[in-house]
Amino acid sequence: MPGIIVSYVRGVEAVNWFFGRIAVYLIFAMIAILLWSSISKLPGLTPSLWTLEMAQFLMVAYFLLGGGYSMQMESHVRMDLLYGRWSQKRKGFTDTITSFCLIFYLVLLLYGGLSSSEYAIFYGETSYSSWSPYMWPVKVVMSFGIFLMLLQAVATFFRDLAAARGMTIEGEPLDDGNGETSS
Repeated sequence: MPGIIVSYVRGVEAVNWFFGRIAVYLIFAMIAILLWSSISKLPGLTPSLWTLEMAQFLMVAYFLLGGGYSMQMESHVRMDLLYGRWSQKRKGFTDTITSFCLIFYLVLLLYGGLSSSEYAIFYGETSYSSWSPYMWPVKVVMSFGIFLMLLQAVATFFRDLAAARGMTIEGEPLDDGNGETSS
């Protein structure tokens, strides 16, 4: 693969790794907020209005900021009925097609996310709950997370394209798992 593609893949994977590692710790913030929500409902205390909605916002950030990271780590769900027996080239070819479909979907999702974020910022959209927080922060985080997933999907596409050609992204031949390289 050309050096610019290798640099792109490495750069995107470094950025997604960074944000993914940060997103991993959002689960502790969610736990703390939900714990406070439970404690605030004890007799004599005033229940907090903001806790459940804030936990939902953090879940959105956790899910979307970690999306590119989970793609990079290949920790997503994959139906492995036939796929596991295929050669690396065949897996790469199939993954190239599915990566292209994913990129198309993420472009449409990003367009909708940016449109929704713009609306929320321009009109000062708030939630319909009694807490009524502004919606633009969570929508901007959503759009950013979708953007990171799109960048990772393109990087994954390049990795899959290299695998379909029997190579790694760095241009080395693939190891088929039996100690032999495919040429």
